[in-house]
Amino acid sequence: MLDFSNLSRVIEAENHTKYGKSTRRSNICFKLFSISILLLFFAVCSTSVLANDDISGNDFIKKIKIIAEQVNGDIKNNDFQMAEKRINEGITLYNSLSKRNHRKYKNIAGELYKALAICLSPQNKTKEAVDALEIAIKTYKFSRYSDVENNPYLTNIQNDMRFIALIESIRGSSNFLEILRQSGKYKSSNTSKLPRFTYENYTSSYLVRVREFFNLDSIAGQGDEISKILNLMTWIHDNIPHYGTSFPNVNGFNSINLYNYHKTTGQGINCRHLAIALNEMYLAMGFKSQYVTCLPKDKKDNDCHVINSVYSDSLQKWLWIDPSFNAYVKDENGNMLSIEEVRERLIDGRTLVLNDDANYNNQNKQTKEWYLDNYMAKNLYWFQRPAYSCFNPEGQNRRNRTYISLTPTGYKSTANRARFIYTLTLSFQLKRETVVTHDASYFWEH
Repeated sequence: MLDFSNLSRVIEAENHTKYGKSTRRSNICFKLFSISILLLFFAVCSTSVLANDDISGNDFIKKIKIIAEQVNGDIKNNDFQMAEKRINEGITLYNSLSKRNHRKYKNIAGELYKALAICLSPQNKTKEAVDALEIAIKTYKFSRYSDVENNPYLTNIQNDMRFIALIESIRGSSNFLEILRQSGKYKSSNTSKLPRFTYENYTSSYLVRVREFFNLDSIAGQGDEISKILNLMTWIHDNIPHYGTSFPNVNGFNSINLYNYHKTTGQGINCRHLAIALNEMYLAMGFKSQYVTCLPKDKKDNDCHVINSVYSDSLQKWLWIDPSFNAYVKDENGNMLSIEEVRERLIDGRTLVLNDDANYNNQNKQTKEWYLDNYMAKNLYWFQRPAYSCFNPEGQNRRNRTYISLTPTGYKSTANRARFIYTLTLSFQLKRETVVTHDASYFWEH
C-alpha cells in the first residue's frame, strides 16, 4: 500500500543542530528537511509494493534509503556540500531507471530535487537552488507548499522572483486541512440491505493460538480496559518496527507469521500489516477491533495509512489506535477519541491532543502539527474497512471478501484503489466486493 499508505523514516529529526543563529531556528530547519524526506518515503510505500517483483526498482529504493540516512548525517554536521553530492548520486540513480520505473518513482525525483535546493541554498548557490526547485515542481509535480514556504534552509532564495512564482504556483495544493474542510458532508441513508460488520469470536482456534503464542494476557497486564488496549499497541510498536517498503514473503499475513518474519529477517513491516497484526491481538483478547485504511482525496496520491479502531466497552466508543506511531488522540478534557471524532475536530478546528509518547520506531517523537494537521489530515478524506474482522483477513484462504468504503458526498472515489494497490502483486486471484456508502453512522456502527 501506499502504506503508503500509506515507508521507513530515513532522515531522522534531530533535537539539536548547529546551523543558523539559534538552536530553536536550526531545530525547525532540520525538522522541515526531515519531515519532507519522511513524507517521500511514506509516499513511495505503495509503489514499492507494486514493484515487489521488480529487482531494479527495489534496489533503487534500498539505495535511496542509504543515501537519505547519509544525508541526515551531513545535514546534522552542516556539511551541505557532501549532502549535495549524495543527493546528486540519488538523482543519477533515478536517471538510470527504466522508463517504466521513471514514471513509477517520479515522486522520489521530486523530493530529491527539492532536497537538492535545500542543500544548495545555504551554500549561496542561489540560481542552482531555484533551478532544482523548479525541476521538482514543474517536472516532477512536487506540490507540498508547507515544505518550502518560510523554510529556514531556503532563506537565501526567498526573495528571488522565480522562487516566489514557483511557490505561489503550488499554494493551496497541499493545505490538507483546508482540503479536508471543503469535503462534502456525509448523508444518512437506508442501509438495511448493506452488509453488517462482524467480528471473529475470541474463542476461535485461530485467535486462541494468537493469544497463547504472544502470551497476550501478560502483555495486556492486569490494569483496566484502556491500559490493556494501550499496552497491546505499545508492545507491537516496540517489537515490530515499521518499514513501509516491506512486503513479507509469508504464507498468510497474520500476526504470528508477520512477527516471525521480523524475528527471522530483522526487517520491519508496513502499516497495513502492523494494523492487521494488532487487530488480531485485540480480537484474541475479546475486543471488537478493525483495521481501517485512511485515504486522501487526490486519486494520484498513492500514499495512504492504515490504523486500528478498537471498541471500548467502558467508554462505549471506538478509539483511534495507530501502532505505526504508537499514537492515540484525546480532546482538551482528556477523553480518548475515535477516528470519526478526530476527523470532525480537524474540520471544526477543535482541540486535539496527541499522546506525548507518540513516536516513529522509538526514534522520532511525533507532533500534533505534523502527524494530525498534515499527514493524517491528508489521509482522512475517505476510508475503507473489511466487513468481517478476523484472523488472517487477507490470506489466500479468504478469497471472497467484502470491503466497505465511506466517502463524502460529491466525491467519486476509485473505491477499488486501496485494495488494488495492495493485491496487485499477489499470485492468486482475489474475489472482492466493494460497497460505497456516504452514511457515517453505518460505517462506524458498533
